[in-house]
Amino acid sequence: MAVDPFENFAQSPMAPATDCFGILPSDVADLPSATKALYIGTGGDVNVLAVSASGPVVLRNVGAGTILPIRVAKVLASGTTADHIIGLG
Repeated sequence: MAVDPFENFAQSPMAPATDCFGILPSDVADLPSATKALYIGTGGDVNVLAVSASGPVVLRNVGAGTILPIRVAKVLASGTTADHIIGLG
C-alpha cells in the first residue's frame, strides 16, 4: 500500500479528494456519500441536488473534463445529458 504522508491531516472541503466513485444518475437513489466535487468526463447538462438545497438545479453545458466544486447528494437522471460522472469525496 502506498505511504500517505497526509493521512494525519484534517479533512476539509478545500482539501483534495481522498475517495472517488462512479455515478450512475438516478431520479430515486441518493449517492452513497455526499461529494466534495464532481468530475464530468463527457460534457453536457448535469441535474444535481446539492447537499443543503431544497430542490434540484440543472448546470447547463458543462464541458468535458470539468471539475465542479459542488457538494451533492444526488445526480438526477432526468435533465442530465453529461456522462462518465465521477464523485470526488
